[in-house]
Amino acid sequence: MEKIIKTDAEWRAILTPEQYRITRCHGTEPAFCGGLWDHHEPGTYHCVCCDLPLFESSTKFDSGTGWPSWRHPVDPTHLEERIDRSWGMVRTEVLCARCDAHLGHVFPDGPPPGGMRYCINSAALRFRPA
Repeated sequence: MEKIIKTDAEWRAILTPEQYRITRCHGTEPAFCGGLWDHHEPGTYHCVCCDLPLFESSTKFDSGTGWPSWRHPVDPTHLEERIDRSWGMVRTEVLCARCDAHLGHVFPDGPPPGGMRYCINSAALRFRPA
């Protein structure tokens, strides 16, 4: 996948301060505060930075964590994973494969059959209704 690369100034020009903080500075929004954590409309969730489709509403589930959660992505090649050792713990960070936007983290405590929980910041996503 061809990368989209922009300067900080270019990202700041197209993102809100909160979107920039989360996607470009690896931030996290507070639990139960993001606009999409309790969102249930049919459609697709895209990267807020580059519009790459990431998750379908049909795989979204209530994880009880306060962040939007999905069982799996639209296409595994649309995500990249990296080890994150911040905050005194080891987690797997999830990034957009096209623009390297920080999206959230993936955990192996999701529902069957796959058992994964993609825990994603609302501010990192743009929803497109079906």
